[in-house]
Amino acid sequence: MSDLLHLPPREPGLADWADEANPLGLEGLEFIEYATHQPQALGQVLELMGFVAVARHRSREVTLYRQGELNVVVNAHLDEARAAQLGAGGRPVIAALGLRVRDARAAFERLQQRGAWPVPPHAQVMELNIPAIHGVGGSRLYFVDRWREFSIYDIDFVPMPGAPRHPPALAGMHFFGVVQYIGLGRTHDWIEFYQELLGATLIPDEQRYGIMPKGKLMRVPGLGPAQSFMLQLVEPDPSVLDSDERLQRIGLGVPDVLHAVQLLRGRGVEFVETSAAHTEPRGAITRTYLGSVVFELVHSQRQG
Repeated sequence: MSDLLHLPPREPGLADWADEANPLGLEGLEFIEYATHQPQALGQVLELMGFVAVARHRSREVTLYRQGELNVVVNAHLDEARAAQLGAGGRPVIAALGLRVRDARAAFERLQQRGAWPVPPHAQVMELNIPAIHGVGGSRLYFVDRWREFSIYDIDFVPMPGAPRHPPALAGMHFFGVVQYIGLGRTHDWIEFYQELLGATLIPDEQRYGIMPKGKLMRVPGLGPAQSFMLQLVEPDPSVLDSDERLQRIGLGVPDVLHAVQLLRGRGVEFVETSAAHTEPRGAITRTYLGSVVFELVHSQRQG
Protein backbone atom coordinates (compact mmCIF):
# COMPACT_ATOMS: atom_id res chain seq x y z
CA MET A 1 0.00 0.00 0.00
CA SER A 2 2.96 2.29 0.39
CA ASP A 3 5.64 3.54 -1.97
CA LEU A 4 7.83 4.12 1.11
CA LEU A 5 8.32 0.48 2.00
CA HIS A 6 9.16 -2.81 0.31
CA LEU A 7 6.28 -4.91 1.58
CA PRO A 8 5.36 -8.54 0.92
CA PRO A 9 3.13 -8.87 -2.15
CA ARG A 10 -0.62 -8.79 -1.56
CA GLU A 11 -2.64 -11.91 -2.09
CA PRO A 12 -3.00 -13.09 -5.69
CA GLY A 13 -6.25 -13.14 -7.59
CA LEU A 14 -6.97 -9.46 -8.17
CA ALA A 15 -9.60 -10.34 -10.75
CA ASP A 16 -11.89 -11.69 -8.01
CA TRP A 17 -11.26 -9.08 -5.33
CA ALA A 18 -14.96 -8.12 -5.19
CA ASP A 19 -18.38 -9.12 -6.47
CA GLU A 20 -21.83 -7.61 -6.95
CA ALA A 21 -22.95 -8.29 -3.37
CA ASN A 22 -19.69 -6.97 -1.92
CA PRO A 23 -18.37 -4.39 -4.40
CA LEU A 24 -15.33 -3.38 -2.31
CA GLY A 25 -14.31 -6.87 -1.28
CA LEU A 26 -14.90 -6.00 2.38
CA GLU A 27 -13.78 -8.59 4.94
CA GLY A 28 -14.66 -6.96 8.26
CA LEU A 29 -13.30 -4.33 10.60
CA GLU A 30 -9.57 -3.93 11.26
CA PHE A 31 -9.59 -1.06 13.77
CA ILE A 32 -11.53 1.78 15.36
CA GLU A 33 -9.62 5.00 16.02
CA TYR A 34 -10.32 7.55 18.72
CA ALA A 35 -8.79 11.03 18.57
CA THR A 36 -8.21 12.59 21.97
CA HIS A 37 -6.17 15.00 24.06
CA GLN A 38 -6.71 12.64 27.02
CA PRO A 39 -5.01 9.38 25.97
CA GLN A 40 -4.38 8.09 29.49
CA ALA A 41 -7.94 8.75 30.67
CA LEU A 42 -9.38 7.14 27.53
CA GLY A 43 -7.01 4.21 27.97
CA GLN A 44 -8.37 3.69 31.48
CA VAL A 45 -11.92 3.54 30.10
CA LEU A 46 -10.88 1.00 27.47
CA GLU A 47 -9.17 -1.11 30.12
CA LEU A 48 -12.41 -1.14 32.12
CA MET A 49 -14.09 -2.53 29.00
CA GLY A 50 -11.54 -5.36 28.81
CA PHE A 51 -9.04 -3.90 26.34
CA VAL A 52 -5.29 -4.25 26.87
CA ALA A 53 -2.61 -1.84 25.65
CA VAL A 54 -0.46 -4.05 23.40
CA ALA A 55 1.68 -1.67 21.32
CA ARG A 56 2.77 1.93 20.80
CA HIS A 57 3.47 3.77 17.56
CA ARG A 58 7.15 4.16 16.72
CA SER A 59 7.09 7.92 16.22
CA ARG A 60 3.71 9.29 17.32
CA GLU A 61 1.62 9.43 20.48
CA VAL A 62 -0.61 6.58 19.39
CA THR A 63 -1.44 3.42 21.38
CA LEU A 64 -3.03 0.19 20.18
CA TYR A 65 -5.53 -1.51 22.51
CA ARG A 66 -6.84 -4.99 21.77
CA GLN A 67 -9.08 -7.78 22.96
CA GLY A 68 -9.93 -10.74 20.78
CA GLU A 69 -10.32 -9.45 17.22
CA LEU A 70 -11.10 -5.89 18.37
CA ASN A 71 -8.38 -3.30 17.74
CA VAL A 72 -8.85 0.23 19.11
CA VAL A 73 -6.29 2.91 18.25
CA VAL A 74 -6.00 5.87 20.64
CA ASN A 75 -4.49 8.78 18.72
CA ALA A 76 -3.21 11.78 20.68
CA HIS A 77 -0.87 12.89 17.89
CA LEU A 78 -3.39 15.23 16.30
CA ASP A 79 -2.91 17.30 13.20
CA GLU A 80 -5.08 20.36 12.65
CA ALA A 81 -7.84 18.36 10.94
CA ARG A 82 -8.01 15.76 13.71
CA ALA A 83 -7.92 18.38 16.47
CA ALA A 84 -10.87 20.16 14.82
CA GLN A 85 -12.91 16.94 15.15
CA LEU A 86 -12.80 16.89 18.93
CA GLY A 87 -16.01 17.67 20.74
CA ALA A 88 -16.67 20.64 23.00
CA GLY A 89 -13.97 20.88 25.64
CA GLY A 90 -11.73 18.53 23.68
CA ARG A 91 -13.88 15.44 24.24
CA PRO A 92 -12.67 12.24 22.50
CA VAL A 93 -14.25 11.34 19.17
CA ILE A 94 -14.39 8.26 16.98
CA ALA A 95 -12.11 9.59 14.26
CA ALA A 96 -11.82 6.64 11.89
CA LEU A 97 -12.82 3.10 10.98
CA GLY A 98 -10.30 0.79 9.36
CA LEU A 99 -12.03 -1.65 7.01
CA ARG A 100 -10.46 -4.87 5.83
CA VAL A 101 -10.55 -5.35 2.07
CA ARG A 102 -9.04 -7.91 -0.26
CA ASP A 103 -7.20 -5.26 -2.29
CA ALA A 104 -6.88 -1.76 -0.83
CA ARG A 105 -5.63 -0.07 -3.98
CA ALA A 106 -8.40 -1.51 -6.15
CA ALA A 107 -11.06 -0.60 -3.57
CA PHE A 108 -9.66 2.93 -3.23
CA GLU A 109 -9.67 3.48 -6.99
CA ARG A 110 -13.26 2.27 -7.24
CA LEU A 111 -14.33 4.64 -4.47
CA GLN A 112 -12.72 7.63 -6.18
CA GLN A 113 -14.45 6.72 -9.44
CA ARG A 114 -17.76 6.83 -7.55
CA GLY A 115 -17.11 10.26 -6.10
CA ALA A 116 -15.55 9.58 -2.70
CA TRP A 117 -13.24 12.29 -1.38
CA PRO A 118 -9.74 10.87 -0.82
CA VAL A 119 -7.70 11.82 2.24
CA PRO A 120 -4.24 13.15 1.25
CA PRO A 121 -1.51 10.80 2.53
CA HIS A 122 0.58 11.95 5.51
CA ALA A 123 2.89 8.97 5.98
CA GLN A 124 6.42 9.74 7.13
CA VAL A 125 9.56 7.79 6.24
CA MET A 126 9.20 4.09 7.17
CA GLU A 127 5.48 4.45 7.84
CA LEU A 128 2.64 2.85 5.95
CA ASN A 129 0.48 4.94 3.66
CA ILE A 130 -3.01 3.50 4.16
CA PRO A 131 -5.59 4.78 1.64
CA ALA A 132 -8.62 6.54 3.13
CA ILE A 133 -11.68 8.57 2.19
CA HIS A 134 -13.53 11.24 4.13
CA GLY A 135 -16.52 10.16 6.22
CA VAL A 136 -19.02 11.83 8.50
CA GLY A 137 -17.94 14.84 10.56
CA GLY A 138 -14.35 14.82 9.37
CA SER A 139 -13.88 11.13 10.17
CA ARG A 140 -12.04 8.79 7.84
CA LEU A 141 -12.63 5.35 6.37
CA TYR A 142 -9.34 3.49 5.90
CA PHE A 143 -8.91 0.43 3.70
CA VAL A 144 -6.49 -2.23 4.89
CA ASP A 145 -5.44 -5.35 3.00
CA ARG A 146 -2.70 -6.62 5.35
CA TRP A 147 -3.79 -8.27 8.60
CA ARG A 148 -3.02 -11.99 8.45
CA GLU A 149 0.59 -13.15 8.87
CA PHE A 150 1.76 -9.60 8.18
CA SER A 151 -0.21 -6.62 9.49
CA ILE A 152 -0.06 -2.83 9.50
CA TYR A 153 1.01 -2.93 13.17
CA ASP A 154 4.18 -4.90 12.34
CA ILE A 155 5.60 -1.81 10.64
CA ASP A 156 4.31 1.16 12.60
CA PHE A 157 4.04 -0.18 16.18
CA VAL A 158 6.37 -1.52 18.86
CA PRO A 159 4.97 -4.17 21.26
CA MET A 160 4.50 -3.12 24.88
CA PRO A 161 6.94 -4.97 27.16
CA GLY A 162 5.21 -7.87 28.89
CA ALA A 163 1.83 -7.27 27.21
CA PRO A 164 0.07 -10.23 25.57
CA ARG A 165 -0.01 -9.89 21.82
CA HIS A 166 -3.54 -11.27 21.48
CA PRO A 167 -5.47 -10.90 24.77
CA PRO A 168 -8.76 -12.84 24.71
CA ALA A 169 -12.09 -11.07 24.32
CA LEU A 170 -14.04 -10.48 27.51
CA ALA A 171 -17.40 -12.33 27.45
CA GLY A 172 -17.04 -13.16 23.76
CA MET A 173 -17.07 -9.48 22.82
CA HIS A 174 -16.87 -8.61 19.11
CA PHE A 175 -17.61 -5.66 16.87
CA PHE A 176 -21.31 -5.40 16.04
CA GLY A 177 -21.64 -1.93 14.54
CA VAL A 178 -21.42 1.81 14.95
CA VAL A 179 -24.06 4.46 15.62
CA GLN A 180 -23.83 7.59 13.50
CA TYR A 181 -25.66 10.80 14.37
CA ILE A 182 -26.78 12.64 11.24
CA GLY A 183 -28.33 16.00 10.48
CA LEU A 184 -32.06 16.61 10.43
CA GLY A 185 -33.53 15.37 7.15
CA ARG A 186 -30.25 13.75 6.08
CA THR A 187 -31.21 10.09 6.36
CA HIS A 188 -31.65 9.58 2.61
CA ASP A 189 -28.29 11.24 1.85
CA TRP A 190 -26.37 8.92 4.16
CA ILE A 191 -28.25 5.82 3.06
CA GLU A 192 -27.26 6.64 -0.50
CA PHE A 193 -23.65 7.33 0.58
CA TYR A 194 -23.20 3.91 2.17
CA GLN A 195 -25.14 2.06 -0.51
CA GLU A 196 -23.15 3.64 -3.32
CA LEU A 197 -19.70 3.46 -1.76
CA LEU A 198 -19.73 0.41 0.53
CA GLY A 199 -22.54 -1.67 -0.95
CA ALA A 200 -24.49 -1.48 2.33
CA THR A 201 -28.09 -2.67 2.40
CA LEU A 202 -31.03 -1.22 4.31
CA ILE A 203 -32.49 -3.40 7.10
CA PRO A 204 -36.32 -3.49 7.38
CA ASP A 205 -37.65 -1.27 10.18
CA GLU A 206 -39.25 -4.24 11.95
CA GLN A 207 -35.85 -5.94 12.30
CA ARG A 208 -34.19 -4.36 15.34
CA TYR A 209 -31.25 -5.03 17.65
CA GLY A 210 -30.23 -3.83 21.09
CA ILE A 211 -32.19 -1.41 23.28
CA MET A 212 -31.80 1.83 21.27
CA PRO A 213 -33.89 1.11 18.13
CA LYS A 214 -33.99 4.61 16.66
CA GLY A 215 -33.20 5.62 13.10
CA LYS A 216 -32.34 3.40 10.17
CA LEU A 217 -30.17 0.29 10.17
CA MET A 218 -27.83 -0.73 7.36
CA ARG A 219 -25.69 -3.83 6.97
CA VAL A 220 -22.19 -3.39 5.55
CA PRO A 221 -21.25 -6.57 3.66
CA GLY A 222 -18.42 -8.97 4.41
CA LEU A 223 -17.42 -12.48 3.41
CA GLY A 224 -20.00 -13.83 5.85
CA PRO A 225 -21.97 -13.02 9.02
CA ALA A 226 -18.81 -12.70 11.11
CA GLN A 227 -17.36 -10.05 8.78
CA SER A 228 -20.45 -7.91 8.13
CA PHE A 229 -21.48 -5.18 10.57
CA MET A 230 -24.26 -2.71 11.22
CA LEU A 231 -24.54 1.04 10.75
CA GLN A 232 -27.30 2.83 12.67
CA LEU A 233 -28.21 6.27 11.31
CA VAL A 234 -29.98 8.47 13.86
CA GLU A 235 -31.44 11.91 13.14
CA PRO A 236 -31.79 14.36 16.04
CA ASP A 237 -35.12 15.26 17.55
CA PRO A 238 -36.20 18.61 16.01
CA SER A 239 -36.15 20.19 19.49
CA VAL A 240 -32.55 19.13 20.18
CA LEU A 241 -29.88 21.78 19.58
CA ASP A 242 -27.03 19.30 19.04
CA SER A 243 -27.22 18.48 15.34
CA ASP A 244 -23.53 17.76 14.68
CA GLU A 245 -22.93 14.78 12.41
CA ARG A 246 -20.49 12.23 13.85
CA LEU A 247 -19.75 8.63 14.68
CA GLN A 248 -21.35 8.58 18.13
CA ARG A 249 -20.78 5.18 19.74
CA ILE A 250 -19.56 1.64 19.19
CA GLY A 251 -21.85 -1.38 19.33
CA LEU A 252 -20.22 -4.50 20.81
CA GLY A 253 -21.83 -7.87 20.27
CA VAL A 254 -21.89 -10.44 23.09
CA PRO A 255 -23.60 -13.84 23.20
CA ASP A 256 -24.96 -13.21 26.73
CA VAL A 257 -25.66 -9.57 27.58
CA LEU A 258 -26.48 -10.14 31.26
CA HIS A 259 -23.29 -12.14 31.80
CA ALA A 260 -21.21 -9.49 30.03
CA VAL A 261 -22.77 -6.72 32.11
CA GLN A 262 -22.01 -8.64 35.30
CA LEU A 263 -18.36 -9.05 34.30
CA LEU A 264 -18.00 -5.41 33.27
CA ARG A 265 -19.65 -4.12 36.45
CA GLY A 266 -17.11 -6.17 38.37
CA ARG A 267 -14.42 -4.17 36.55
CA GLY A 268 -16.05 -0.85 37.44
CA VAL A 269 -18.10 -0.13 34.31
CA GLU A 270 -21.37 1.69 34.99
CA PHE A 271 -24.51 1.14 32.92
CA VAL A 272 -27.49 3.38 32.26
CA GLU A 273 -30.55 2.19 34.19
CA THR A 274 -33.61 4.32 33.41
CA SER A 275 -37.12 3.64 32.19
CA ALA A 276 -36.02 4.54 28.66
CA ALA A 277 -32.76 2.55 28.59
CA HIS A 278 -31.88 -0.27 30.93
CA THR A 279 -30.04 -3.57 30.96
CA GLU A 280 -31.96 -6.50 29.51
CA PRO A 281 -31.11 -9.70 27.61
CA ARG A 282 -31.14 -7.98 24.22
CA GLY A 283 -28.80 -5.11 25.16
CA ALA A 284 -27.33 -2.56 27.55
CA ILE A 285 -25.58 0.80 27.29
CA THR A 286 -22.78 2.21 29.41
CA ARG A 287 -22.83 5.63 30.96
CA THR A 288 -20.98 8.33 29.03
CA TYR A 289 -17.29 8.59 29.92
CA LEU A 290 -15.10 11.66 29.32
CA GLY A 291 -18.14 13.50 27.97
CA SER A 292 -18.50 11.44 24.78
CA VAL A 293 -17.34 7.82 25.06
CA VAL A 294 -20.20 5.29 25.12
CA PHE A 295 -20.38 1.57 24.46
CA GLU A 296 -23.55 -0.32 23.63
CA LEU A 297 -23.79 -4.07 24.20
CA VAL A 298 -26.00 -5.99 21.77
CA HIS A 299 -27.03 -9.63 21.93
CA SER A 300 -25.16 -11.27 19.07
CA GLN A 301 -24.28 -14.92 18.65
CA ARG A 302 -21.31 -14.64 16.35
CA GLN A 303 -21.21 -17.18 13.57
CA GLY A 304 -18.41 -18.41 11.38
